[in-house]
Amino acid sequence: MNKKKLLWLYIFSSIVWIFGTNYLLDQFEPFPLIHFLERIKEVLYVFITGWLFYFCLNKKEELNVSKEEEKRLSTLINSMVDFVNFKDGEGRWIEANEFGLKLFQLENVDYKGKKDSELAEYTEFYGDALRYCEVSDEMAWENGDITRIEEVIPLPDGTTKTFDTIKVPLYHSDGSRKGLVIIGRDITERKHVETLLEESKQQYKSLFEYNPDIVYMIDLEGNITNLNPQFKVSTGFDAEEFIGKNVKDILPNDQKEQILKLISNVIFDQKPQSFELDVLHKSGDSITLQCTALPIIVNKKIAGIIGYGKDITEMRKTEERLRRAEKLSVVGELSASVAHEIRNPLTSLKGFVQLLQMEDEKHQYYYQIMLDELNRINHIVGELLLLAKPQQIKFTKADLRNILFDVISLLKTEAALHNIEIDFIFQDNEYMIECEPNQLKQLFINIIKNAIEASTSGDTVSVFLNKEENEKISITVKDNGCGISKERLKKLGEPFYSSKEKGTGLGLTVSYKIVQSHNGTIQFDSEKNKGTEVNIVLPTGIENTVEPTPEVIKEIGA
Repeated sequence: MNKKKLLWLYIFSSIVWIFGTNYLLDQFEPFPLIHFLERIKEVLYVFITGWLFYFCLNKKEELNVSKEEEKRLSTLINSMVDFVNFKDGEGRWIEANEFGLKLFQLENVDYKGKKDSELAEYTEFYGDALRYCEVSDEMAWENGDITRIEEVIPLPDGTTKTFDTIKVPLYHSDGSRKGLVIIGRDITERKHVETLLEESKQQYKSLFEYNPDIVYMIDLEGNITNLNPQFKVSTGFDAEEFIGKNVKDILPNDQKEQILKLISNVIFDQKPQSFELDVLHKSGDSITLQCTALPIIVNKKIAGIIGYGKDITEMRKTEERLRRAEKLSVVGELSASVAHEIRNPLTSLKGFVQLLQMEDEKHQYYYQIMLDELNRINHIVGELLLLAKPQQIKFTKADLRNILFDVISLLKTEAALHNIEIDFIFQDNEYMIECEPNQLKQLFINIIKNAIEASTSGDTVSVFLNKEENEKISITVKDNGCGISKERLKKLGEPFYSSKEKGTGLGLTVSYKIVQSHNGTIQFDSEKNKGTEVNIVLPTGIENTVEPTPEVIKEIGA
């Protein structure tokens, strides 16, 4: 009601009061208290009008205060970057901030007193979203407590915004619905960051868990904090057995100082370091890991070390085989020419010595020494010829058991001279194999003879013959002799390497060559003063043979 209406109401009510009360008093007969009553009604009028003025002034102050509070509330909610909405118990909008009105395209709509479904008529794009608000509001009322939900709001440009919405239901003292406070915070950017973080975690997890190499993590104190599943595949050990241990307690003694220094360089210089590490597999075999250590940088500070370990054991073995093959190739090329140059004068020398031996009986001892040495040279030339490539190899079907019987029978006399027994152990089976029998005889003579020479009086050399899976046959020669040191074990098979006083260093080289030509494998397992075990595995069938050249046929014929 405006001020003019209030003024006219006051004037009208005052006239009615004055004339009305005067008229009522005039109806009575004059009596002594008439004048007193007139004063009383005047005083009462003053009190009533004074109270009315007082009430109006207080009401005005309350309205001013209410408007001031409403203005402050409006300023507060409009300054918020969140969507804020107040509804009554029936779901009608009481107050909403500018952010919310703009979000739902309701800036120019008189929204107060309207429900969501009514406001949906003013914005076609957000109609469904507003109608759904009534459904989610009802869920909050049924929940009866503060309800928190995530709502996805579409935008006209085709994108969406995600809001973390809190709905607070308010109740009267009798339990009836009083109002609903709704606050929605835009968490679109946060959700995007969380999605990127989750993707990054998944990528890291895939890189860590499914990496074909060992991945390890070390803290600044050198403690292992994590190992990926490939660790067990490569080493045979469970990761839990090593997580928490310090690297200085598990590194091999001969490499500890060097690797700890490299780890320190990673921490202090913050630069990657690479090294090779020889470790023992759970089975007891030695494996070689090619390791790389890199610093983990967090907030420009090093937080630890992450590294990779690639199993290069097979690669190193392949390199060693290639190195040996290259040596054999060089020796083979040299052997053909050297053997040719030696054999012809050797034949002449041997013939003249035999002629002198027949004519000069006085120096028979010296002639015999000369013949023995010439025969030794001839034997060496024969071994050199075996290394020449390619060689005349004609494979035939033969029983390995018979070949070994012949070799053992041949060597039993030499073994008896040293008081050594040869024990041949095999199952009652046929051991047919495609091979060059004479070459295999030479192979077994070399291996068994070495075992006899390494043994002492009273020892036994055991020869085992077994059928393996995948059409293969294994031959194992075991002795309890002097054994071979690790340093010598690494050089076995190298041309001209021998520990014997009169050894040529070609016996095992030839043996390796024979095994290789039969597509087999040979492996030495030995320990100093505890004996040696040689394991030869040969396939029962040979796919490839080497055709000889005319030059080699001529050499062998010579």
